[in-house]
Amino acid sequence: MTVIAASNLVALATLIHQLVHAGVKDGPTLLVAALQVWLTNIIVFGLAYWELDRGGPVSRTQAAREELPLADFRFSQDENDDAVQEVADGASGTSDWVPTLVDYLYVSVTNSTAFSPTDTMPLSTRAKNLMSVQSVAALLTSLLVIARAVSVLP
Repeated sequence: MTVIAASNLVALATLIHQLVHAGVKDGPTLLVAALQVWLTNIIVFGLAYWELDRGGPVSRTQAAREELPLADFRFSQDENDDAVQEVADGASGTSDWVPTLVDYLYVSVTNSTAFSPTDTMPLSTRAKNLMSVQSVAALLTSLLVIARAVSVLP
């Protein structure tokens, strides 16, 4: 996963270099390249969050809640015990809810589109660092690559 993330960041740096120094004029190709970098960014970081949080997916589903390592992320389900009944019924304390890969991919998508956490907050330093790298990469992809690609579309 680290190799893929590093390779994707190199691909982003290459795209930016091509924009700045080569004067690329092919808008559709740039848009496809930007989309590939952005989607890879989402998938890699979603997988990283899934693998790291609370000891990983096996720990989260096999160990008792009180035996899990400290959480890297605070999901809204962890705080819904005192909400209206139909919301409280899905809370982690009452339904034994645990985050799945889809939850972490959602965190990754929202972090890449909003450039910040939305409903799921990072708690640990490593989660904050990962989300920061992801946000900056997404911001660079959006602002530099996509803006340039749109300006050269036919």
